[in-house]
Amino acid sequence: MNFLIADTFTASFNRLSGLDQKAVKASVFDLQMDPTGNGLQLHRIDKSKDQNFWSARVNRDIRLIIHKTSDSLLVAYVGHHDDAYAWAERRRIEAHPRTGAVQIVEVRERVEEVAPPATFDFVFPEPAKCKEKETAAPALFSALDDDALLAIGVPADWLSDVHAATEDRFFALTAHLPAEASEALLEYAATGRLAAPAPQPAVTDPFAHPDALRRIKLISDQTELEQALAFPWEKWGVFLHPSQRALVERSFSGPARVAGSAGTGKTIVAIHRAVALARANPDARVLLASFSEPLAAELAKKVLVLAPETGGVVARITTASFQSVAEQMFQLEHGLRPRIASDAVLRERLRAAAATENLKGFSERFLLSEWTNVIDAWGLASLEAYSTVQRMGRKSRLGPNQRAKLWPVFQSVRNALTAERYTTWANVFTGLAEALAQRSRKPFDHVVLDEAQDLAPAELRFFAALAPPQADGLFLSGDVGQRIFQHPFSWAGLGVDVRGRSHTLKVCYRTSQQIRRAADKLLPTVLRDADGLEDERRGIISVFDGPAPEMRSLATIAAEADAVRHAVESWVSDGIAPREIGVFVRTPHLVARARAAITACAGADEITTAPMSLAKGLEFRAVVVMACDEGVLPLDARIADAADEAELDDIYETERRLLYVACTRAREHLLLTGVTPTSEYLTDFTSDLC
Repeated sequence: MNFLIADTFTASFNRLSGLDQKAVKASVFDLQMDPTGNGLQLHRIDKSKDQNFWSARVNRDIRLIIHKTSDSLLVAYVGHHDDAYAWAERRRIEAHPRTGAVQIVEVRERVEEVAPPATFDFVFPEPAKCKEKETAAPALFSALDDDALLAIGVPADWLSDVHAATEDRFFALTAHLPAEASEALLEYAATGRLAAPAPQPAVTDPFAHPDALRRIKLISDQTELEQALAFPWEKWGVFLHPSQRALVERSFSGPARVAGSAGTGKTIVAIHRAVALARANPDARVLLASFSEPLAAELAKKVLVLAPETGGVVARITTASFQSVAEQMFQLEHGLRPRIASDAVLRERLRAAAATENLKGFSERFLLSEWTNVIDAWGLASLEAYSTVQRMGRKSRLGPNQRAKLWPVFQSVRNALTAERYTTWANVFTGLAEALAQRSRKPFDHVVLDEAQDLAPAELRFFAALAPPQADGLFLSGDVGQRIFQHPFSWAGLGVDVRGRSHTLKVCYRTSQQIRRAADKLLPTVLRDADGLEDERRGIISVFDGPAPEMRSLATIAAEADAVRHAVESWVSDGIAPREIGVFVRTPHLVARARAAITACAGADEITTAPMSLAKGLEFRAVVVMACDEGVLPLDARIADAADEAELDDIYETERRLLYVACTRAREHLLLTGVTPTSEYLTDFTSDLC
C-alpha cells in the first residue's frame, strides 16, 4: 500500500501548536508503520460523500483526516475535531475524468455561495476623490465550452460556476478549484489565451500524474517521513508546478537560465535541479551558490528538506555564496585569504594617482565609478584593452585622448594595490577564472547559481570557467527586475550564451494578486537584458487573492511608529506569528527607527527588521516597508554620488528595484509608510485608482 502526504495536510499541520504537532507526528509515524490504524480509533466520516475519508484520533481534540483505499493511504488534513470533520465533509478525492490526475475537490453543493472578493483598490487614510467607474460585469469565460474547461482540470460540478464567473467573483471562485484549473483560468483572464495542456505519458496510477505530484508526495520510508515532518514545508517550495518540474528534469546542451518575477519559484527550481543532478549521478559534485551568505544558508536548509542527509546526496552538494567560493579557492591557490581594498582605500589611491599624473577635468566620484564599473569589473590591464572596451550603461562618452589621459591613473592605482598586497573581489574572480581556464578537470560537475542577475562580469567569467564544458554544466536562475547591485552587461560576450535555453516562469506562488500587481507598477512592462532577451511582465498571474496593500503618509516619525505598531498588533491578533512578519527600511541606520516602532509589540524579538538590500530570498506573511520618505527613496546620498547621467538613471531604477524586492517579500499583507513628503515612487502604486 502506498503511503502519501498531501499539501493540504502540511499546510494545516503548520497551523497547529508545537505540542499538537509533536502528537500528530507520532500518529503519522504509527500510520506509516501500521496502515490499518490500530490504536488510532479510526472512524469513517459518515457525512462525507467520499466514503474513503476516515478520521484518526491524535488526542482529545486533534483529528487526522486520511483517505484510505485498497491501494493507498493518503494523509489529507489535520485539525481540531470540528474543523477536521467539516473539512472532510466538504471534499472528495478522485481522479479527474479527463486529465487522469488525482484532485482534492470541494463538493459544490457543500460550498456556500461564492462571494465576491474585497476591492482591488488600495487603502488610504484620505482617498482621492475620483469619478465613480461604471462596472460592467461580463462573464469572463463565456467563450470557453465544457470540453475546454474539462481539459484544464475543472471538476464537472464546477463548470456552471466557471461559465458564470465575472471579474468581481473570479478570485473567490478560483480559490475553490484545483490549482491546475485555477492557474489556467488566471492565465486566460490575464492574456486571453487558454494554455493547451502539455501531452502527458499514459500513467495507470493517478497519483503519478504531474498535476497530482504538485500536491501529493509519496513517502517511501521512515527516513523520508522524518524529513517531511521535520521542516515547515512551504507549499510552493516542495510541490513543483509542472512548468517548474520540466526545467528541473530537462537536460540542456549549454548554459541555461530560468527567469521570472518575484515569487514564481526560480530559487525552488534551482534547488530541485541541484538535488536532481546529484541524484542522477552518484559521483557528481554539485555547486549551488547564491549572492550572499544568508541566502546560501537558506539554500542549504531547503536542500535538507528535499534530500535526507543519510541518502548521500547532501554531502555532494556544496552551498555557498559567490564570494565564499572564490575565497576558498583563492586560499587553496595562494595559501592565504585575499586582502580586499575598501572603497576608502580606493578613493585615497585614486586621489593620489590623479594628483601625481596632474589629471584635470575628472571628479573623484567619476574616477571611482570608472574604476569600479569598467577597469576593475572587466579586469583591464592595458591601454589597448581600455581603448576598445564597451562602457555599457555609461553616457559620459570618452574618446581615445581622454582614455589615454585616464589610463596612467588607473595603472598607477593597480600598481599601488599590488605593492601593498591589496586586491579586489573582481581581481580575485578574474585571476581564478584565468587559472581554471587552463585546467581540464573542474572542481564541480554541475554549477547552479541563484540570484544570477546580480553577477558581476568577473564573477560570471569565474563561474563559467568553474563549470565543465558539458551538458548541464551551468544553470542560472534570476530576475532582471531584481537586479540591484550590478550594471547590466552582455553574458554572451563572456561566453555564457543562454539564448534558446532561457525560460520564464509565469505563475506566482508567493505573493497575492493585489500585492504583485502593486509591486509590478514599479517596473517596466518589458525588461530587456544586454543580450536582447526580454522579460515580459504581462501575463504573470498569482494563484491566490488577498487584502489590498495599504499606504500611510504620516506627519511625524512618532505617528508612523503608531501606525506600524497598530498594523503589527492587528496581524498578530489575526493569528500571524511574529516570525512571519518582516519590517524593511532603505538603510542600516534606519533599522533603529523600525525597531523603535515595534518594540512594544508581542514577540517583537522574533520580527525581522532589516535594510531592503537584505530582503532578497526572504518571505513573510506580512511586511511593512517603513521610512519611504522623500530623500530616502531614492536615497539622496546615492544620487549625489552619480558620476554621469547614465549612472543617475541606473541609480533611480535600482532604487525602484529595491522597493520592488522589499514589497514582494509579502505573501498576504503589505503596508508602506513614510513621513510627509513621501517618496515619489509611492505615486506609482496609485496610478490606476482613478
